[in-house]
Amino acid sequence: MRILAIETSCDETSAAIIEGVNGTVRILSNVVGSQIKIHTRYGGVVPELAARRHAELIISVISEAFRTADDREKNSSNLRSFYIDAVAVTYGPGLMVALLVGVEVAKSLSYAWNKPCIAVNHLEGHVYSVLAKRAEENTWSAFLAEPFISLVVSGGHTELLMVNGYGKYTVLGRTRDDAAGEAFDKVAKMIGLSYPGGPALAREAASGNPSAFEMPRAMLESGDFDFSFAGIKTWVKNLLASRDKDTMPICDIAASFQEAVCDILVAKTIAAARRSNVERVVVTGGVSANERLREKFGEAAAQTKIACYFPAKSLTGDNAGMIGIAGHLKYLHTKKFDDIFTIRPNPDLKWG
Repeated sequence: MRILAIETSCDETSAAIIEGVNGTVRILSNVVGSQIKIHTRYGGVVPELAARRHAELIISVISEAFRTADDREKNSSNLRSFYIDAVAVTYGPGLMVALLVGVEVAKSLSYAWNKPCIAVNHLEGHVYSVLAKRAEENTWSAFLAEPFISLVVSGGHTELLMVNGYGKYTVLGRTRDDAAGEAFDKVAKMIGLSYPGGPALAREAASGNPSAFEMPRAMLESGDFDFSFAGIKTWVKNLLASRDKDTMPICDIAASFQEAVCDILVAKTIAAARRSNVERVVVTGGVSANERLREKFGEAAAQTKIACYFPAKSLTGDNAGMIGIAGHLKYLHTKKFDDIFTIRPNPDLKWG
């Protein structure tokens, strides 16, 4: 099955062509139109501006996805005429005005081309993004065996799940306040770093001392798998208020903050895996691109013999490739498509 996938849940306009066969996937193209320059001046995503830019970019991004996929197929030894079997689209969660653009374009194309439509949960896209680990190399990937623990960690989400199979999710824990990526962005802004804050803070932390400040590791002894990052954010705010900003070691603050957040994410995830007697952990979402987080999960894996999997960095942020993967799996397990006349954006969409 070949799928055109569309993703517009926040500020990335993305389209991809994927090919799926019995749970394995090949990404033929994955085009992302970034809006970073637009939102930098505001220090965060402005929903109305994001939606307007989605409307401006969406057709050209889809066209580029087709062009790239077609070029790859012509260079393959298995040449055949280009086609798609279905259209998949993120319908939630996300920003309502942003989701609306992608959903309406997908429904329109589905109707015009007489192709079925698959409405995809954005969070499922993140969970299964690991199935195309080497998307840029255009290789096939084996299906990850269930059950496994999934940590979805991004600017909008920090959730721990037990995944017993497609559609069989148990939420073990989630953030009670800020998402981890949101905390990264806010602390980066506090210490004067550019938007987007997460990558900027990670770059600054590379030259800092992670032991310079003993920042709090909230809820590590709580006995559950919920997260809280508001306290550490406030701790940094109070630190900055108590000292001369001109002499503040910004790189040490960044490194200490990053270390604390990574410690929390790793400790909670590994504890969930051990308590659930699961041998595999999947870490996805924008924050999963963080090198220090990957290093610490690698260290934990070596100590506990729990295998840890990450998607290719090109698939950690919001992208349509992961939506295509989730769309393929949805059809594979349900054998159903969605009615284009009833699909509606759902900004508060939950699991299951």
